[in-house]
Amino acid sequence: MATALRLIARSLRKNKIQPLYNSCSFLHSHATSFGFKEVREEEKSQMVGNVFTSVASSYDLMNDVMSGGLHRLWKERLVSKLNPFPGMKHLDVAGGTGDVAFRILESINSVKNRALLDVHDDNLLEETKIYVCDINPNMLNVGKKRAQERGLGDNSSLIWVEGDAEALKFEDDSMDGYTIAFGIRNVTHIEKALAEACRVLKRGGRFLCLELSHVEVPVFKELYDYYSFSVIPAIGELVAGDRESYQYLVESIRRFPSQEKFASMIAEAGFQKVEYENLVGGVVAIHSGVKF
Repeated sequence: MATALRLIARSLRKNKIQPLYNSCSFLHSHATSFGFKEVREEEKSQMVGNVFTSVASSYDLMNDVMSGGLHRLWKERLVSKLNPFPGMKHLDVAGGTGDVAFRILESINSVKNRALLDVHDDNLLEETKIYVCDINPNMLNVGKKRAQERGLGDNSSLIWVEGDAEALKFEDDSMDGYTIAFGIRNVTHIEKALAEACRVLKRGGRFLCLELSHVEVPVFKELYDYYSFSVIPAIGELVAGDRESYQYLVESIRRFPSQEKFASMIAEAGFQKVEYENLVGGVVAIHSGVKF
């Protein structure tokens, strides 16, 4: 990894890559954003699909390289706030590679070990269902392969589902928990995804979203912008052979609503006790809400 970063630094000095700041035009009713581009709504899902088909095989490696491994701690924090329990029915959306689902299952199993569960609770453990839902089959295939490598290929608690966050294939009031990590900014209609999350959750069910967000501290913001627009696409080109996909990913972060705005959108979808926690100065944020 050190060699890769040295090559990136050398490339940046040689090419004098500058951050890309494009003014964004107002979107009409039949258009939406794809990074800093304006595209028709019906085109966005296909374009996002192409991005994740391209990056699927290197997705987790790139998360490690781009965040310096911090994404692992952020996901651990997400799962700790969820507080998983044996017997729960949980939906992890845009979770194709299984990173969050594996952590949830591990947390539930650790609860079993700590509490020395009795036979009744063992039955509850067998009833645990973690649905990993992703619109991209390539991402799901990566997750299934990782599950096999972890000895979880035949685990009945893990269920892999190809599906759309805006039109979930689950019944009303059927889930105890809903998580989405680094996924909601890629949907075409955030409001529809939030409405679907609220629909499928049971009363008392918890919604948690981990997403790259907005840094407000001026000096830190300048460094973060430079890293995002100059370094991350270069890493994508070097490690994954795909600069354009990672250019889109960093642009999509800037188009995502602010922490306060997104919190208000969650409340408007029907959730209560909406709050958020900034991590690393707002580089990422965890939003949460409860359905009553």
